[in-house]
Amino acid sequence: MAKSGVSGYAAISARVRAMYSSLLSPQDFARLSDAPDFPTLITQLKQTAYSPYLENLKDKDMTPQKVDLAIKGRLADSYYSVIHMAPEHARSLLKQLYRYFEVQNLKAVLRAIITDPSWERVQDVLFPMSSMTVLPAQAMLEAGSVAAAVELLQGTPYYETLSFAMKRYSAEQSLFPLEVALDLYYWRQLWQEAKKLQGQDRGQASRIIGSLMDVNNLMWVIRYRIYHQLSEEEVINYTLPFGYHVRDEDVRAIAAGADLASVVGRVFPGIPDLNALLDDPRAGLPKLEIELKRRLMQQCLAAFTGNPFHIGVPLAFLILSDLEIQDLTVLIEAKSSQMEDEEFMPYMLRQVV
Repeated sequence: MAKSGVSGYAAISARVRAMYSSLLSPQDFARLSDAPDFPTLITQLKQTAYSPYLENLKDKDMTPQKVDLAIKGRLADSYYSVIHMAPEHARSLLKQLYRYFEVQNLKAVLRAIITDPSWERVQDVLFPMSSMTVLPAQAMLEAGSVAAAVELLQGTPYYETLSFAMKRYSAEQSLFPLEVALDLYYWRQLWQEAKKLQGQDRGQASRIIGSLMDVNNLMWVIRYRIYHQLSEEEVINYTLPFGYHVRDEDVRAIAAGADLASVVGRVFPGIPDLNALLDDPRAGLPKLEIELKRRLMQQCLAAFTGNPFHIGVPLAFLILSDLEIQDLTVLIEAKSSQMEDEEFMPYMLRQVV
């Protein structure tokens, strides 16, 4: 019988709490946000826990893209540590959560096959998964076509999903059906893994994973309706009918053309200036996504209060680590482009005072 409760989580809980304490503080973010330019930002970052990941970058490599890739190494290391320390019954869910980056890498390789099949360039955008990936990324890129690349995935979790979606790709010559199929496959597997758990683990996983899914699913359904102008049936087919707050009826209401603010406001009460955000959804959606991610952040922080002996603690830490990287990416882009504070601050998840 798999260990759970105190016996299963005693060691990992203490270790994850120590890792959690090394996440950037509000003071760290204030200092980084105050950096007058990109070189100063890098100097400041080298005084944080990200220092070891920046040490190997030479001055000529200190580009926003290279720095962004380098700091993601810390997130990759956190996943590696947490997965290997976790109780056996919890590992499948943590591994599936990590596969999010593998799915993003897979999509990046498929796009590059069509647009620019240069391994040197593609390497610079792939999340650093090292040995924890099943993708033969370079061989796929050099296969010469999307169909040939998909064949190289035989024996991986992605082959069946992509093989089925290839019929539509061949007919439409668009990667959209392949990417949607991968996304839906990933999130369905993640939800299944959460639901396999028992007791407090299941409750914590459903809350945290469900909240993460809510952000993605709600943004999908709105974007599919607003940007892609898909039919009601397509929107329903390309989204998930489950989550923590977002339900099938919410997805169907938006797909059918319901007032966005009324649906979003019902599912997520209290979002500031919601009507103004959705009056012009094309401009307001990025800010809505930030608001939803801030709520996700609160769900993750809540996992660190009360009884620490459950899967919520490592899950929350890994998601908070990812959200931290997202904020750093905003800062890296802002400082390298010499943006004014008021231009980039609304897109920071951490509200820096």
